[in-house]
Amino acid sequence: MTVTVIPEATVRTRVRVPLRFGDGYSVDSELVTFHDLADGQEHLAVALGDPDGAPVPLVRLHSECLTGDVFGSARCDCGPQLREAVERIAEHGGYLLYLRQEGRGIGLYNKLDAYALQDRGYDTYAANAALGLPEDGRDYTAAAQMLTALGATSVDLLSNNPDKAGQLRDLGIDVRDRVPTGVHTTPHNLTYLRTKVRGTANLLAHDLLAGRIA
Repeated sequence: MTVTVIPEATVRTRVRVPLRFGDGYSVDSELVTFHDLADGQEHLAVALGDPDGAPVPLVRLHSECLTGDVFGSARCDCGPQLREAVERIAEHGGYLLYLRQEGRGIGLYNKLDAYALQDRGYDTYAANAALGLPEDGRDYTAAAQMLTALGATSVDLLSNNPDKAGQLRDLGIDVRDRVPTGVHTTPHNLTYLRTKVRGTANLLAHDLLAGRIA
């Protein structure tokens, strides 16, 4: 395997921020910002629990989803995945990297344009293709920079997406294990989740693909 050499990023600011979720769950966190990230975006690391005390920190790469994370959209599983990840990482010790990659890297307006096409019968990937956009335009170079700056170069990755682990390994991060997330279904996101399983290598529960989760 050829490892890509990435430019160095450094920590800019650390600030303690207590987090509170709509279901009443709360936890203390430390938000970390960075200098010199490769894509120039304002990504955040959320330190939870005791990352330095964990044998291997648990890490989640979470792509920003305004509709799901903030407004609670039921068309995706992003909000519940964020909530799950924060609690699991806080219990183990590690980092949630909140990456400014709305719509798998296509941006908010394009994501909503794709939603409009989905309402006309396109699946999520066909909608992106119809707009001339990639199925998944995310690049995790900045995530690898952030982990390196935090001293977290060996991690357990909380993800169903093997592409995340593959990119991190290619960028010099030792992904020791990939830990699956839960499956968060609503009547509005089942088609989306099943399409994600069929259309990519995403490793959601096999029962979802088989149609046994309704």
